[in-house]
Amino acid sequence: MVSSFRIFCHQNSDNLHLKLMGDFDGSSAYELINTLKEYRGFFRRVFIHTCSLSSVHPFGLDVFQNNCDIKQLSRALTFTGEYGNRLATHGSVII
Repeated sequence: MVSSFRIFCHQNSDNLHLKLMGDFDGSSAYELINTLKEYRGFFRRVFIHTCSLSSVHPFGLDVFQNNCDIKQLSRALTFTGEYGNRLATHGSVII
């Protein structure tokens, strides 16, 4: 199966912006987790923009929200867009 998921990254000041596009499944969750781990410590705040997601699969949501690394990063994460409230982890910000 070919994944339709993509992450576009850009930064401004001390913030990282991640625009998620496509279907968010288990594989997508791990891709996002690995991207967040790669940039850990380089930015004060990470904005995760979900407005370009087509769908969020329950398994992908479960993988992302229950990952120990993500739980540690929660306070630095801000979620935006249609699926922001579903993807947001405890302690993160939703706008």
